[in-house]
This record gives sequence, structure tokens and C-alpha cells, in this order.
Amino acid sequence: MILDNRGLEPPQPMMRTLAALETLAEDEILTIINDRRPMFLYEQLEELGYLQRTEQQNDGSYKIEIFR
Repeated sequence: MILDNRGLEPPQPMMRTLAALETLAEDEILTIINDRRPMFLYEQLEELGYLQRTEQQNDGSYKIEIFR
């Protein structure tokens, strides 16, 4: 599942991401694309038991893969 959060103002990207995680199956990966590094999201993911990989893209956006 890919969620493009570019162009949204906080807290919309985090709210959309957390809502998408509620529908994520155990073996699925949620990929989000954000304009900025989601610093506050990382703490939430850790509390919920998720892991993540963050990679800055050539256009300055961030691709974050979220999984268990």
C-alpha cells in the first residue's frame, strides 16, 4: 500500500498514516511519501510495534516503509 502525503499540512500526514496502519495486514508494508521527515511519527510507530525504513528521495521528499 502506498500513501502519498505530499502537499498536506501537519497533522494530516500522520493522521492518514495511522489510519492506514489500522487496515494493514501483518505481512504488508505501508509506504508513505512525505514532504518532510516525520519525526513525531517515529515515536508513534515504535509504541505500536512497527519498524520503519526512511530514505530521502532526489526531489527532497521522504519515502518511509512501515512494517512489523
